[in-house]
Amino acid sequence: MITASMVKELREKTGAGVMDCKKALTETDGDMTKAVDWLREKGISTAVKKEGRIAAEGLSKIAISGNHAAIVEINSETDFVAKNDQFLAVLEKVTDAILLEKPVDVDNALELKVDGVTINDMIIEATATIGEKITLRRFNIVTKNDGEEFGSYTHMGGKITAIAVVTPENAAVAKDMAMQVASMNPLYISQDVMPAEMVAHEKEIQLEIMRNNPEDAAKPENVKEKMLIGRVSKALQDMCLLDQEFYKDTKVKVGKFLKESNVTVVKFVRYAVGEGIEKREENFADEVANAFK
Repeated sequence: MITASMVKELREKTGAGVMDCKKALTETDGDMTKAVDWLREKGISTAVKKEGRIAAEGLSKIAISGNHAAIVEINSETDFVAKNDQFLAVLEKVTDAILLEKPVDVDNALELKVDGVTINDMIIEATATIGEKITLRRFNIVTKNDGEEFGSYTHMGGKITAIAVVTPENAAVAKDMAMQVASMNPLYISQDVMPAEMVAHEKEIQLEIMRNNPEDAAKPENVKEKMLIGRVSKALQDMCLLDQEFYKDTKVKVGKFLKESNVTVVKFVRYAVGEGIEKREENFADEVANAFK
């Protein structure tokens, strides 16, 4: 019988997770020494030592099938490892599995099996073999309707990926919108769908600027209202796809290009690898010192 105290002891010896320790003891009939070896053989006790490290590099990938697409980001500690064949194989298998099974979240995705092995175990093995922390950070399942078109773009081998959905079907415009999203990083399609609190916040800022400017403050109220609308719109336009300059012709706004093409953007998703992750900075002396700990 595997007891809680046995699991606790093995966890303290190896640093592995509770469920992994329980499984190791079950597989080895409660033999502590064999359980330690079992964890080492599976790469688990090695991998957990890397859990405290920061994985802010890596790659993202897009896979499309029918009316569904998956955009996935897997992180590593260094850019060098992101080019490793095993890392690339894991990225491809995970992306394909997520597209096929459509899990609801990362925890659910980690339980998916590929060739009889869970994605979680696949990542643990990669972490142990490659020698760096590997993590499935995020993914997004993008769905389109019949009559709509996917456009996708991958920059720098997967450092930035973007997928856009347009209607009606127009492969060239869909590709252009994916490239626009990748290069210009809009947050919203238009100001109409921007959160009201964001617009209100910018309005307050522009109002305060106008109050502090004697020339603006002296203008009639109806003139100031028009000025305010214009200034808020200009301040927020870079966040909105339709208000951005079109990457192919900066004299034309994306909204005008789409109107002339008789195409509408339905949705888009953009991943920039490592965005939002605080990267650890260490000087060379610290790095050398840590290597000998």
